[in-house]
Amino acid sequence: MSSIDSCLVGIEKINQRILAEPEEERRKHIRERSVSVVVPDLATAFDMRLTLDGLADVAHRSLALPSPKPQVRITVDSDGLVALAEGRLDATHALLTRRVRVEAAVGDLLRMRRLL
Repeated sequence: MSSIDSCLVGIEKINQRILAEPEEERRKHIRERSVSVVVPDLATAFDMRLTLDGLADVAHRSLALPSPKPQVRITVDSDGLVALAEGRLDATHALLTRRVRVEAAVGDLLRMRRLL
């Protein structure tokens, strides 16, 4: 099991991957959305906003605390989150094998798959 700090580092790596895309490409694929990454094995959620400038306002909270419903909810265990961030786990494979679950509108799903 990875730690909360490892997950935060992983989220930052994903953010850097997003920011490495040219702005024109980001404009094509990113719509501002509220995102929650739920990590059940740590009883934690990471709440953030996806913007053209990457992931903003990243904060973690206990799953016991209530929060507004995000537009995109991703559920993944801590090791899976770190593996995705480090490129050791393919996002498509993770979705197909249900290591990662995404709850979002279909348009958001199609856009987000390009970011991972």
